[in-house]
Amino acid sequence: MDLRNSNTTRRGRKPGSAAAVRMKNILMIFVAAVAFVSCIPKYSFNGASIDYSKTRTIQIADFPIRSSYVWAPMASIFNNQLKDIFANNTRLIQVKNNGDLKIEGEITQYSQRNKAVTAEGTSAQAELSMTVNVRFTNNANHKEDFERQFTATSSFETTTSFTSVQEELVTQMVEDITDQIFNATVANW
Repeated sequence: MDLRNSNTTRRGRKPGSAAAVRMKNILMIFVAAVAFVSCIPKYSFNGASIDYSKTRTIQIADFPIRSSYVWAPMASIFNNQLKDIFANNTRLIQVKNNGDLKIEGEITQYSQRNKAVTAEGTSAQAELSMTVNVRFTNNANHKEDFERQFTATSSFETTTSFTSVQEELVTQMVEDITDQIFNATVANW
C-alpha cells in the first residue's frame, strides 16, 4: 500500500491536523489579544483619559490678564505652557474653532503678600499667588463641562530681589496650574 497518496496516516488522522489545530489556537490567541488591546485605547501613561474615537480636537483660547496687578510676560508664559501640555501629553489636534474640547478663561489674580515676619517686624518671606478662571466644554459629553478657578502659590525670601526671581516663580506657578487644568479636563481626576 502506498501511503504517500493516501489522505490518512496509520493512526487514521488526516496529515497536518495537529498543526492545523495548533495554528487555529495561535490565531485565536492573537485575535483575543488584538480585541483586548483595542478595548483600551483611551488610557495612556501620562494620566490622560481620552476616547480618541470621539474626541480628536481641542480648542485652547489665549487667556488674557484680568488682574489688577500685572506682569506682562505672564500671559504668554501661561498660554504657551497650557498649549504645550496638551500637545506633549495627548494626541489631540489643536484647532482655532469648533474643537471637540474647548478651554478658555482668564488670569484673574496675581498678587504678592508677606508670609513671614522677622523679630524686628520686617518681612522675611513673601508669597506670590496666581489664580486662573477656566471654562471647559466637552462637546462629546457636556456632563463634564465646568467653570472653575485654579490657584498656585510660590514663596521667596525677601532678602532676594523680587525682580530677579519673578520669572522663575511665575513659571513654577504656571506649571502647577496647567497640570491642575490638564488633570481636571482630560485626566478626570
